[in-house]
Amino acid sequence: MIKKQHKKESIFHIIYRVIMIILGAGFAAASIELFLMPNNIIDGGIIGISLILDYLTPSYLNFALLVIVLNLPFIYSGYKQIGKTFMWSSLLAIVSLAAIETMLHDVEPFTKEPILATVFGGLILGIGVGLVIRHGGSMDGTEILGILMTKKIPFSVGEFIMFTNLFIFAWAAFVFGPEQAMYSVMTYYIAFKTIDTVIQGLDETKAAIIVSDEFEEVSDAILQRLGRGTTKLKGKGGFTDAEKDVIYAVITRLEVTKLKSIVQEVDPNAFITIMDTHEVKGAKFKSAIH
Repeated sequence: MIKKQHKKESIFHIIYRVIMIILGAGFAAASIELFLMPNNIIDGGIIGISLILDYLTPSYLNFALLVIVLNLPFIYSGYKQIGKTFMWSSLLAIVSLAAIETMLHDVEPFTKEPILATVFGGLILGIGVGLVIRHGGSMDGTEILGILMTKKIPFSVGEFIMFTNLFIFAWAAFVFGPEQAMYSVMTYYIAFKTIDTVIQGLDETKAAIIVSDEFEEVSDAILQRLGRGTTKLKGKGGFTDAEKDVIYAVITRLEVTKLKSIVQEVDPNAFITIMDTHEVKGAKFKSAIH
């Protein structure tokens, strides 16, 4: 049996990924040093733990050193679990975060207003972390720990991270006070939602699955009137056991109403399901409305 050779990543793509990871780390460092830290607001995960320990420990155990030391065991575990590219990307992100945070240490904070620090700090942190994750790295070892631990405990990765962060924010309430802990929870939520947006992209695409006895007519109408190609799938009715033709199409959210109108005109009895999609690549898909 001939072993298939995998295509190596191009130098251009590696350089681009390195630049985006460093940029992401820069955004995160700016959020921490210019918004969160001056207002005693933290994020979840290893970054949050490092911020609390930075506040509690002597000056030589600063945030930059703590975030590297605390993440190293998890990065090594990530190498075994996820791969070498992930390990090097994560290491680059964390070292860049520590270096840039140190350079920004003497810069005046942008605001001392807690609510502004919460909102803008969370947004900028989310952009930074999202860029790092999108390009193959991580700055939070608790996610890697979650992947490893959920093989041994009856919880999902998301549930493990949630429980971990509950303890971190409770610790923050004890150290900084309950009000700062509440700001920290808000920061975490804003950052979490921003990370999703960065990773998934801003284009809101939808996937449509249409079951119709008028397959050819519906498919042609979608192509002619909406300018979208379709894929023919084979299905079978669960109750009748009859063979069914199924149409699969990817559209933008602004095209949903028009798609439903086209299908209803051709076949009023058609069954339509519209689903969210996170990312669409290939087949020359364009999000612009025709």
